[in-house]
Amino acid sequence: MKKAVSRDDILDAALTLGSDLGWEKLTLHQIARYLHISLAQIHREFPQKDDIVDAWLDQADQEMLAQFPKHSSDVHVGDDHSPNSPLTTTERLQLAMQSWLDALAPYHKLTGDMLLYKLEPGHFHLQAAGLLRISRTVQWFREAAELKASHIQRIGQEIALSSLFIGIFVYWLNDKSPNQLNTRAQLQKALRRGDRISLWT
Repeated sequence: MKKAVSRDDILDAALTLGSDLGWEKLTLHQIARYLHISLAQIHREFPQKDDIVDAWLDQADQEMLAQFPKHSSDVHVGDDHSPNSPLTTTERLQLAMQSWLDALAPYHKLTGDMLLYKLEPGHFHLQAAGLLRISRTVQWFREAAELKASHIQRIGQEIALSSLFIGIFVYWLNDKSPNQLNTRAQLQKALRRGDRISLWT
């Protein structure tokens, strides 16, 4: 009789084993053996190894989106407002992006290994899918921050936010400071620069 395992079980096993072995060396066969299941059971949930990476990033999306909407008194990011003041658009954007990074933080190094695997020469299909994946997360950042730009302004805003997101993500991947505190400061500075030119509207 086959052992019942969930999609989350497989993801958790991949994260655990990947942390020990490295993402490059981890095989789906090792995950199956670790969970005492067949490869067919993994294939039903994850037709290819890279789908596990997408599931990990999807989980970060979910944890980030769980922060919204909240009442203004529930959450406070900046230093310039009283506890009962509503968050500004820039603060909501900061909360969204920082929450997303925090969701990945328990597997900080492994997340970097996953993305390096995507960027290897020859993995063109993974790279193309990665660009679409970034675009999808950026759209959710816009929803969380309640950005309302439209038409040409929206396109410019999406390009700017995507560039900022990629830059911050790469910075975070290489940040060795405790709890990636340098990234938090870098994110705040970058968002405030955009705020000064009314980019986050």
